[in-house]
Amino acid sequence: MELHSLSAIKALQGPILITGHTGFKGAWLSLLLRQLDVKTAGISLPAEKNSLYTRFDASMVDQEHFLDIRSREKLNQAIHDIRPSAIFHLAAQPLVLDSYKDPVGTFETNVMGTAHLLDAAFKVESVQSVICATTDKVYRNSERGISFKEDDPLAGKDPYSASKVGSESAISTWQQISHLTNGPKVMAVRAGNVIGGGDFAKNRLLPDLIRGVQNETTTEIRNPESTRPWQHVLDPLFGYVLSLEASLQTDAPNALNFAPKDTSLNVKEVVEIAKSAWPEKIEYKIVKENSKMESKKLELNANLANKYLNWKPVWSQENSIISTINWWKKVILNEQSAFAACIADIEILGESYDLFK
Repeated sequence: MELHSLSAIKALQGPILITGHTGFKGAWLSLLLRQLDVKTAGISLPAEKNSLYTRFDASMVDQEHFLDIRSREKLNQAIHDIRPSAIFHLAAQPLVLDSYKDPVGTFETNVMGTAHLLDAAFKVESVQSVICATTDKVYRNSERGISFKEDDPLAGKDPYSASKVGSESAISTWQQISHLTNGPKVMAVRAGNVIGGGDFAKNRLLPDLIRGVQNETTTEIRNPESTRPWQHVLDPLFGYVLSLEASLQTDAPNALNFAPKDTSLNVKEVVEIAKSAWPEKIEYKIVKENSKMESKKLELNANLANKYLNWKPVWSQENSIISTINWWKKVILNEQSAFAACIADIEILGESYDLFK
């Protein structure tokens, strides 16, 4: 298969729909597809203040609809009007701490929102494939530092991870429906903790450090020993693109992981690398806390994506952190626009995969 040429994606007649296109990953994916000359559409809630989407001069999708995916009727109508050829489903309530504050809303968005999306997609003949983003946190985690593979058991203990396991159940259900009815192909894609320029979400490590820079305050760092598979946002996103290409060409796996090659770094290591990239501005102090709200150890195995898609991460964890801080440094110091800084990172990805020849 000629996956890296993206010939099947570029041959699509209708646009590729991105749900959650105003979010952090959605904004990056919209720009990446635009650089690949792919027609796109977006469905999302309105962008949040200071988000990457608002930092661009204009929307990166060709058409967009603003709605809540919990509204089944509105979602059905929008997908009917767009008539996409394929869908990246990124829309979600993505924050663990927020899921404790509103567990019902989290389940409504992440489980029923996914069910609504898949149901609507299967009613539109133009849709050939749906790629659904879930998370590394869907795996049953015994805190032993196991590197999870795609066929490991799924189980969530906090409302966010449990809701994502619920979305995986919806995905599995529509995979069965697709098998029986020859419907659109459906895949789950699971990534670790994505980082990169433009993420300004609350209660996330690097955005918290950047808020500290902007406010000239010292950032409190909790759970310093907790590990995560940190990765530059473009690495898993290009994995999602390759997943779509594979699904359009042949029978693809039901699920794929995307993760860095190296062993997960802990929070303290990430902060120290970030400070080394901007020592005169980043200030932090460790506030030791043994949180029971989140998992302490997370490792993810991406060997299947490497074998099946010939996918590999372009950035190491250390380079991902430094790249993120340098992105913010250039934007905050007005040395480069957010758009130009994102394009520079996309060009690095393109050189690795020879995308823009």
